[in-house]
Amino acid sequence: MKKVILSVAVIAAIGFTSCKTATKETTKATVEKEVSTSVAVSTATFGVRGNCGMCKATIEKAANSIEGVTEATWDKDKKKIDISFDAAKTNAMEVHTAIANSGYDTEKVMGNLEAYKGLPGCCQYDHAMTMNQSGDVKTKDAH
Repeated sequence: MKKVILSVAVIAAIGFTSCKTATKETTKATVEKEVSTSVAVSTATFGVRGNCGMCKATIEKAANSIEGVTEATWDKDKKKIDISFDAAKTNAMEVHTAIANSGYDTEKVMGNLEAYKGLPGCCQYDHAMTMNQSGDVKTKDAH
């Protein structure tokens, strides 16, 4: 009987020790994960040509398709996009390229012509359109 009680005590002690060790490892992994995600976030803003709400949806979808992009918001009036991304996974140039591949010109990359031709009529923008990041509205003189 003493052997049985001693065996149960040893097994319980081993189980408690390994459970405690597993908890420490899980906590350590969680802390390391939190630190790494908060350190590498970058932001960028750049011009993107487009016309309407459908453009907005396509441009933002293209930007968000890049692994590491956490947020993308295109402003129709200012013709610009604001992005947030994990710099350890991607960079702004990859986002420029993804948007251009969907048919839209950015400040650095001309839109893919075949993709542009496939856009709905309301999305086929003027390629000379100013990408107005300041938000200033330019009007023609009425003279």
